[in-house]
Amino acid sequence: MRALRVARRGAVKARTAALNQLHGLLVSAPEPMRTELTGLTTTELVARCTGFRIDPDRLLEPVMATKAALRAIARRVRALDDEITVADARLRPATATVAPRTAALFGAGPDVAGQLLVTAGDNPDRLRSEAALAHLAGISPLPASSGRTDRHRLNRGGDRAANAAIHRIVLCRMRHHEPTRAYVARRTTQGLSKKEIMRCLKRYVVREVHTALLADFEGLATAT
Repeated sequence: MRALRVARRGAVKARTAALNQLHGLLVSAPEPMRTELTGLTTTELVARCTGFRIDPDRLLEPVMATKAALRAIARRVRALDDEITVADARLRPATATVAPRTAALFGAGPDVAGQLLVTAGDNPDRLRSEAALAHLAGISPLPASSGRTDRHRLNRGGDRAANAAIHRIVLCRMRHHEPTRAYVARRTTQGLSKKEIMRCLKRYVVREVHTALLADFEGLATAT
């Protein structure tokens, strides 16, 4: 699982770097081209740049040189998209086989489930309780009270990769999970900020993750 995720993580980082180059080059592009491409979504921008026609005899012209560079970078993004799709296709059956309960959690795709499995596999002694797992993932709340204000804040320590995985589950649920959306609305009316609500949601998700991981590990032990 760790080996499969290395390939995917490298492709994701390379795609992010390519997109940054694409947007950076667009900022310094000649005015007509910048006007034409500004306001497009990332998907639209990549599609438009991929289809540019290049005249090799006019590469000394600023517009044609910029088009050539944009097309090269956009095609690199497309190739990395395909690589990420292949990596997900390899991870999905692997996580479903090794950890079906963790992979079935709402918002936990193959990459997220894979990261949670790697974190748990590297720290089996930290699964003794959900509180221990929360502390490992940097999700255990820290007191941040001051005067008459009684509150907690996010923990910036712990395994940041595991924290990012749970963060992605929370983001997905805030957008597409009706019970979570209702919880966010209720807590917002109570005066909590978005960060405070997400801190609470992360702690709830850790509880589900802990239960799912334990069940999956017990299933693996029984199978072996």
